[in-house]
Amino acid sequence: MKKMKKLLLQPLVAILISAPFVIGCSSDDDSTNDDNNPSASQTTAIVQDGTWRISSFVDSGQDETSDFNGYVFTFESDGTLRAENGSNDKVGTWAIDSSSSSDDDSSSDDDDFIIFFNVSDSDDFEDLNDDWDILSASDTKIELRDISGGNGGTDTLTFEKN
Repeated sequence: MKKMKKLLLQPLVAILISAPFVIGCSSDDDSTNDDNNPSASQTTAIVQDGTWRISSFVDSGQDETSDFNGYVFTFESDGTLRAENGSNDKVGTWAIDSSSSSDDDSSSDDDDFIIFFNVSDSDDFEDLNDDWDILSASDTKIELRDISGGNGGTDTLTFEKN
């Protein structure tokens, strides 16, 4: 009889011990979507609202922000990306891809902010061509990062609203 009581009590004790852990967890605890990392649709709406400038561009440790001084960037709803500075205009494309599985993502479920300008390799805008990981996005600032698959260098790109 004692043996039977002991066998019945063991599962009950295990349930009582684990109950607080199960009750304390919720499905939203695992979410990576917080105020600094909005969804793809939220980021799309943010970037299409107004004009932007590059406030920081660091290419593998080298600050190249000045290459884009004076340019105003407009992210249009049809996927057109315009960069204008009064004397030079560049037209490219942009998109946010939630399904991308690029090998340089820090996490497989990160959204990619894709920028493409059809320019020569020697053009400064060629450095912007990439599938950037979205680090954070707010109404006034978007921070992006790319880890090169070739040399492992890290590039960062920050747009701030005008």
